[in-house]
Amino acid sequence: MARKVRRVPKGYHTATPHLVVKGAAKAIQFYRKAFGAKELARLPGPDGQTIMHAELQIGDSRIFLNDEFPEWGAMSPASLGGSPVTIHLYVENADTLFKRAVKAGAKATMPIQNMFWGDRYGKVTDPFGHQWSIASHFEDVTLKEMKARTAKAFAGG
Repeated sequence: MARKVRRVPKGYHTATPHLVVKGAAKAIQFYRKAFGAKELARLPGPDGQTIMHAELQIGDSRIFLNDEFPEWGAMSPASLGGSPVTIHLYVENADTLFKRAVKAGAKATMPIQNMFWGDRYGKVTDPFGHQWSIASHFEDVTLKEMKARTAKAFAGG
């Protein structure tokens, strides 16, 4: 009798970021140091040097990553001149993780600060060109409050 297979495997969520990096092995080391990532799997590329697929766990979420393979359309932010994507991390202490990421080699692109939507929030860009936002939620804001705060924030007040 065939076993029932989970459509979303155990330990995964519906959406899983998949990063392409130039230098995947170094990126894994960086993500360990900066974000406390745990490496769950690593499969070598056809040349035995590159990484065709790796899986990392950051908090309760998984991330896939691999080296560039231009022949398969897998290009990194380094080759594309940047990335329009930001990976968002909710953590217990945004200040601590933000400082840790910068110390590990990320570039602070938005200082950590209390934001009108109720998060302590900041952004970094990792050495491989991927953008990360780091936040700790400190206040629940109703939709009505959010609309008023948004209007005030964009009115310059």
